[in-house]
Amino acid sequence: MAKPFRFNLERVLDVRTQLEERAKMELGKAMAACTQKEQQIHRLENEKNARESSMSQKAVVTPEELWLWQAYRTRLVDDIRLAHVQLAELVEVRERCRRTLVTRAKDKKLLDKLKSNKAERHAQEERLAEQNENDDMASIRYQPPIV
Repeated sequence: MAKPFRFNLERVLDVRTQLEERAKMELGKAMAACTQKEQQIHRLENEKNARESSMSQKAVVTPEELWLWQAYRTRLVDDIRLAHVQLAELVEVRERCRRTLVTRAKDKKLLDKLKSNKAERHAQEERLAEQNENDDMASIRYQPPIV
């Protein structure tokens, strides 16, 4: 009777699978954070453009309105600049997560390949052992014809 295949590094494979899944989740979070920051930048730039166009369409602007507008515009520009810096940091984190995921996926794939090779070798050895056993049984049971 053939003994079942048992991969002795199964626990290591399980751990590497978990690490790969965790890296996928971290990459997903990093990608979502980048997308959210890009949307925030887009929203701030749209706000700035809309306010600039509405301010330029005013016929008469009082000094108080001008002062408020300049302060608001300065704040928007600073917010946009800060958001771009934060986006650059998030992109760096995203790329680091991507590299980590690639490394962990390679590690897992290496063990998967080792497991499949060992399983194939085990199956081949079991077939060979069964064939040898059948050959032995046939040899034992063979009765040469009596002459």
